[in-house]
Amino acid sequence: MTGPTPYVRFNDEKCKEAFTFYKDCFGGGELTFQTVGESPMAGDMAPETHNRIMHAGFKFGKIEFYGADMMRDKATVGDNIALSLNCDSEEELRSFFEKISVGGEVFMPPEKQFWGGIFGVVTDKFGIEWMVNYQVEPMK
Repeated sequence: MTGPTPYVRFNDEKCKEAFTFYKDCFGGGELTFQTVGESPMAGDMAPETHNRIMHAGFKFGKIEFYGADMMRDKATVGDNIALSLNCDSEEELRSFFEKISVGGEVFMPPEKQFWGGIFGVVTDKFGIEWMVNYQVEPMK
């Protein structure tokens, strides 16, 4: 068994744009997209849905997450979940944070924390909250 793996739902057909943005923020990785029109369900779906992303995948090293454009109802952007990223260096953290913050809202800029890490929180321009940490010292 593996996981859990984050699966992000998007409104307004923003999935492809968001995942392409995330790939740029990570500085690489593998993206896969399947549209409704490319799926076996295409014949059962309204033509105006055929360009929507039915399934998107992103892989970069050990990082993996998935997403889709909404098919049934609108996703409610809330504060009940965030994507947490553990970085391998302060430089990696700051570079990613700078990129993911473009067009978003910084809640907490990266700063040294009492647990020995450098930590920051940002909501990206698609409404997804990211928590980034680089553990400088052993956890206190």
